[in-house]
Amino acid sequence: MVEQAVRPIVEAIIANAPNGWTEAVLHGRAGRGGTSVTGHYLPRGDSWGADVPNPYAELMALAETLRKDHGWEPVSLEIRCRPSGEYRLVAFHDALTRVTGMGSGFQVVLDTDYRLPQPGLHQEPGTAAPAGDAELAVARFRAYLEKRAAILGHPDELPPPATAAAIDEAERRIGRRLPADLRALYLIADGDGIDYEHRYLFQGNAWLSLESLVAETTDWGSGERPWYGWDLEWDAVVFETTPADTVRRCGSHPGWLRFATSEDGNYLAVDTAPARYGRPGQLIRTGRDYDDGPAYVADSVTSLLGHYLELLDQGAYEKHGDHVSLLEPDREPAPQQIIGDIPDEVPPTLQAIHINDATGPVDLAPLTAAPCLRRLHLNRSTTSDLRPVRELPVESLRITLDGGDPTPLEGHPHLASLDLNTTVPADLAALRTVPHLRGLDLSGAVVADLSVLADLTGLRYLSLTGRQWTTLLAEGQLPPALAAAHLADPDATLDEALAWAALLGLTTGNALRVTGTLF
Repeated sequence: MVEQAVRPIVEAIIANAPNGWTEAVLHGRAGRGGTSVTGHYLPRGDSWGADVPNPYAELMALAETLRKDHGWEPVSLEIRCRPSGEYRLVAFHDALTRVTGMGSGFQVVLDTDYRLPQPGLHQEPGTAAPAGDAELAVARFRAYLEKRAAILGHPDELPPPATAAAIDEAERRIGRRLPADLRALYLIADGDGIDYEHRYLFQGNAWLSLESLVAETTDWGSGERPWYGWDLEWDAVVFETTPADTVRRCGSHPGWLRFATSEDGNYLAVDTAPARYGRPGQLIRTGRDYDDGPAYVADSVTSLLGHYLELLDQGAYEKHGDHVSLLEPDREPAPQQIIGDIPDEVPPTLQAIHINDATGPVDLAPLTAAPCLRRLHLNRSTTSDLRPVRELPVESLRITLDGGDPTPLEGHPHLASLDLNTTVPADLAALRTVPHLRGLDLSGAVVADLSVLADLTGLRYLSLTGRQWTTLLAEGQLPPALAAAHLADPDATLDEALAWAALLGLTTGNALRVTGTLF
């Protein structure tokens, strides 16, 4: 069955091959979620149609066969073929996958359940009282509806109220109490939608019914941050909100109760687990566009309704058919991220900077004016002095040291991921004292002694070249707690990657290998 399923893929590769080709390689991942394909024909050249095709239907059929025969879902595979029709398939489950882009090679996941901790889970909790007031929220909400009715020429049609018993049951199911002001609104109307038509009372956001609020929390895992794979997550950063330390630095949190949605994967939520300077019941934005951290909106539903009334009183609204849109004043947000050179005046709100293709070593000293800087990436750029990094709460550091010394990183209390490139051999001894280092990429570094890595007991992700892995494995100096690893070798075959993964402890004996010929 596997041979029958792979033949149409080989036929498609050969049918799309350029003249004079000698070999083709297709790396793919396929399963019920679809397919992804990379690959090329040899020899390579500017005049070649270098990319192999993506025979979607045929790959899906092969993936289904492998799912039935081996239980792999999805599957990683490599197909190599020649003009003679000879081909070879190597397939395995997706614990081992091909990585493309600048960090091309293979990635192996050794612990499928492990996720890097979100920094907000360890933040000091807030102790202030809620800012919301149930009676005031009701009064403001009724006034808001009256003003809207005057603008529209008719009152908004809303669902019947939720009962107190229904709210109690919802709170039991989600394991959290609703803020008193939001609870009071549900006793007026159970959301703002009738027959799937919403009134969008919360500034373009559909107010969810109580049942939908519960579903967002219990059925769809709103407390879990999406995981995008180790190749993207190992150096991910969650940014701070403004005002600082009001909302936990998480991509998502079980204490964020989504009660309204802009219907594009983003939500308004009440925060029942604020950080040190926050208040329970404060409003935040979270969802698809907020994996890097939530956005603070207001200290309560009560305050937000007061803001809406102010905008209506100022005439800051537009009527579009049967809807009212509030017009927020234009405010230039303080920059949190810069892609480019370090500016003459570094904004104190800066949390991330990507410096690309700088000419000459970059002086990092001006960045000490950014006390919240979490991500510092020098891309195709160098520096010779890391001492300014000691004064910054940088968690993700990508750096090329031009004859420099990593010693200034010694004992850095915040550094969680390091992508280190060097122009001369570097001594990694200082990394032994970095308490929260979880991810490390040394594939661009010349390292004097890799045995230091065995002492990095908290390291969860490691990227090395094939030669570096050979040295480290031969010396038996693996970091003891690796959950994932990367083989930074764009020319490695899946067979070679399987042998590497086996040395790291992955069981690979059930990998599938099939050879054949079309002609």
